[in-house]
Amino acid sequence: MDQISQTPEKAKLFKALFVVFVLLAVFLGAETLNAIKEYSHIGTVPTSTNAISVSGTGEVFAVPDIATFSFSVVESGKTVKEAQDKASVKINAAIDAVKKMGVAEKDIKTTGYYSNPKYDYTTYPCAEPMMMNSGGSSVSNIAYPCRSGKQVLTGYEVSQSISVKVRKTDDAGAILTKVGGLGVQNISGLDFVIDNIDAVQAEARDKAIQDAKAKAQVLAKSLGVKLSKIVSFSEGGNQPIYYAMETKGMMGASAAPIPQIPTGENKVTSNVTITYEIQ
Repeated sequence: MDQISQTPEKAKLFKALFVVFVLLAVFLGAETLNAIKEYSHIGTVPTSTNAISVSGTGEVFAVPDIATFSFSVVESGKTVKEAQDKASVKINAAIDAVKKMGVAEKDIKTTGYYSNPKYDYTTYPCAEPMMMNSGGSSVSNIAYPCRSGKQVLTGYEVSQSISVKVRKTDDAGAILTKVGGLGVQNISGLDFVIDNIDAVQAEARDKAIQDAKAKAQVLAKSLGVKLSKIVSFSEGGNQPIYYAMETKGMMGASAAPIPQIPTGENKVTSNVTITYEIQ
């Protein structure tokens, strides 16, 4: 019965459907390969010579809205606890002082803390035997290795480093002077930075892109070509330039006048390169 029901019309229909299925599979496979090839070129410089690359630069000047500086305390003692107690007195006094001057607790951060033993070394004298010549007189010394010294524990050293962020830049000088008069060491900074630096960098990038596009239009006109799509983009050199103040001379100056510390402006630069496909 199966062979009888397999009429020539049904056989032709089956063959036609099979051919359509094969052609559809080939078509879909070709489209998939083309799509993969297109995606593989995204973000890469085209190997085709029908392309031009242009560079653009954007600069933004912004007034810093945050001041940062750091300081540390180093103290010694016969025991770790003794050294810690000495360091804690100075650190706590400095932290309390900056808090009273309006610095929030979240803007005061410990950036380093260590405790190390301290040693003295005693060495033994070196033996320097003399060589005698045949006549019985001495000649030049011969180097002779010394015996290793003895290591003696004398105490411990504790160090703690603190970074401070001052959001009212006008108060930075007064805060720095106050901390300098509390017996801390290694005051460093003062750096004036931009809090929302990402927004400023984005503005500089936009300017750089507009600069590159304008140059591309001029270049295309000079070459007598038409610009097509953008096939590559890269950015570099967008680090902000900060300005710092040397503060080492202010240590221990509790009665010193408050210095004038102008913040000035910081420059943020963006350099971009855009590659166009040309017609």
